[in-house]
Amino acid sequence: MIIKTIFSGFGGQGVMMMGTSLAQSAMNKGYQVTYLPAYGAEMRGGTANCTVAVSDEDIASPVASEPNYLVVMNLPALFTFQNRVTPGGSILINSSIVDANPTREDIQSFRIPCSDMAQELGNNRVANIVMMGAFVRKSGIVSSEIYLKSLETIMGSRKKALADINRKAFAAGYDYV
Repeated sequence: MIIKTIFSGFGGQGVMMMGTSLAQSAMNKGYQVTYLPAYGAEMRGGTANCTVAVSDEDIASPVASEPNYLVVMNLPALFTFQNRVTPGGSILINSSIVDANPTREDIQSFRIPCSDMAQELGNNRVANIVMMGAFVRKSGIVSSEIYLKSLETIMGSRKKALADINRKAFAAGYDYV
């Protein structure tokens, strides 16, 4: 089994955190993992994407030429990466920002209003965690318990105050799909 995912959006949307948290969760479950970030020189507003490959065997290449999943946090990401998704794959779209739909009919797409849901929770910075709730539910790569524990480890002791809002954001996305 090998599952490849591309997370993509603007810098500042937590795209790299999405990839890191999936990679950490999968490692905690005992899988082999690769994580390959790519981003522009800008810290916020530039393009950002990362590829995560998860397997129960050694991984030959971290490049996801045909990912099973694409997570889209902005419109340019949809147009840039949708044609790479393997037939039968899935695209998860932040529908709060992306009003377009994929042009392909051989994939599944799921529209999650992540940014709106994060705003309703009182913290627009957790849109990525809302999306990860939806992604974890749809992909089934790791359980919600493993993911949340890994997220708390990544955030560390200085971010303990965010643990509660992250749990709420994750649950909102998980329950949405």
